[in-house]
Amino acid sequence: MKKFLLFLVSLLVGIGIFIWIGKTVGWQEIKNAFLVFTGWHGLAILGLTLLIMLIGNWKWKEILRGENVKISFRNLLNPYLAGFSLMFLAPILLLAGEFFRGYVLKEQKAIPWSKGMASVFIDRILEWTVNLVVIFFGVLFFLYTIGLPPLKLLIIFGGAFLFFAGGIGYFYLKTFKRESMARAILRTLGLARLNQANSILEVEKEIFNFFKPKKKLMWRGFGLSFLRAATMYLRTWLLILFLGKEISALPALSILGFTYLAAMIPIPTALGSHEAIQTFAFNSLGLGLSAATAFTMIIRGTELIIALFGIIILYRLGIGLIRNTLFKKI
Repeated sequence: MKKFLLFLVSLLVGIGIFIWIGKTVGWQEIKNAFLVFTGWHGLAILGLTLLIMLIGNWKWKEILRGENVKISFRNLLNPYLAGFSLMFLAPILLLAGEFFRGYVLKEQKAIPWSKGMASVFIDRILEWTVNLVVIFFGVLFFLYTIGLPPLKLLIIFGGAFLFFAGGIGYFYLKTFKRESMARAILRTLGLARLNQANSILEVEKEIFNFFKPKKKLMWRGFGLSFLRAATMYLRTWLLILFLGKEISALPALSILGFTYLAAMIPIPTALGSHEAIQTFAFNSLGLGLSAATAFTMIIRGTELIIALFGIIILYRLGIGLIRNTLFKKI
């Protein structure tokens, strides 16, 4: 009976995920993602995208090491890719990928909830910090060379940048002063006596313990974040060359900065937002509108392929968690 129920649940979940992906991304978009990678150029871009994921997983491993948690690179890879698929395909579900990664660590690897959740939040904070640095210098060069974008783009993407930059700046200010943000938020929302309040404060404590200027693993985390960004920069530069366009170092940095900026808008696969900003950027830099369309399609295609594999892992991990939690009680 247990096996039949598990099969039925897994079948329904699988069908639901299949339909959701088709509606969210579009079947033609999925088809195009695989058709793009027929030559060695496409495989090179796909290989760099996979390397970006592996560096991200390495960074997560080092963050956990900074929390005195020892776990292998291989054991982290599946939840990392599953979490990426959630962030890529459903960014509107804020922090869904992070919570899933933390939950998998707790349920399957017996890692305390506070350490697991702190590790994924630290991962995102490091990533956002480096992304904002790239955006700042890339956009600064672009504005110095080209000038201001159209007003609508300036409001949308400028607002997103200021929101994230303000949030990150506030975080570091409070963290280095060791002033609790979670306690203030819980008190403001009237949730100070919530059952999970202590767990939230424990997560914050772990984050505070990681972000110490004298802590070598914090700087290693930043180093790996910059290595990941450098790999994305290499991917950007090579792809533009593969498209038959010549580009120097600083304009390529601007293109990468705009890619990061588009990702800040919570739209599945950055569909539309990436095209809008890169069309303006490519045209302004003299690279052509057609190159912008091809660039965004190929970048999305590589990440979509990784995300689809991540969805398969997400499905398998999810069914395993259902079996371990729900069916123990039957």
